[in-house]
Amino acid sequence: MTRFLDLVRPAAGTALISEWLTGTAERSRLAADTMTAEWAAARTPPGRLAQHVFLSTDGTGLLFYAQWTSDEDHLAWARAHRAGTVSRVDTLVPGIERPGLTRTRLTRSVVHDADQPVGLYVVSTVAVDGDGLEATLAPAPGLLAAHVHLTPDGERAVVVAEWTDAASHEAAAPGGVGHRRYTLHDAFEDDLREPGDLKGIPGSEG
Repeated sequence: MTRFLDLVRPAAGTALISEWLTGTAERSRLAADTMTAEWAAARTPPGRLAQHVFLSTDGTGLLFYAQWTSDEDHLAWARAHRAGTVSRVDTLVPGIERPGLTRTRLTRSVVHDADQPVGLYVVSTVAVDGDGLEATLAPAPGLLAAHVHLTPDGERAVVVAEWTDAASHEAAAPGGVGHRRYTLHDAFEDDLREPGDLKGIPGSEG
């Protein structure tokens, strides 16, 4: 599976992270495939650099990770086009729960092993104050890297961690409380494609 830093666009001024809860693996995959088809068919919005989608390993939902040049560019697109873009998904997969979008910026990456392939992405939200953040970044068997995304208020961090496999993560965090586990479903970079031309990243699943 693709390493996280291969997905990162250096020009990104904001990284948008949002979860959709669908309930089943079949609904998750249909929602993900429909959404990526909508992105591929539409003209690339000004300011959007990349858009990636992950599927939860328990089959209950999916995670979007979008990179834009700025929040202002994203908000301009969202006001004009978001409703139309997701309408087909909501027709095919009614009843999706959307807890909300988190605006972040990637501020720090701690890489413990740059060579092994990633088998699992784990996403968690922790308070910046206290020991929780540093504990998330500390070396552990199977932890390849962790990437810290700060929220605009600087009080919370969304950490995207790369693990070799689910067993290693379970051993380090029994029960997975406070964590969501994902695999990469589809990934493409808008700044490397012509409008309407999907550029998948090698190693993505879908």
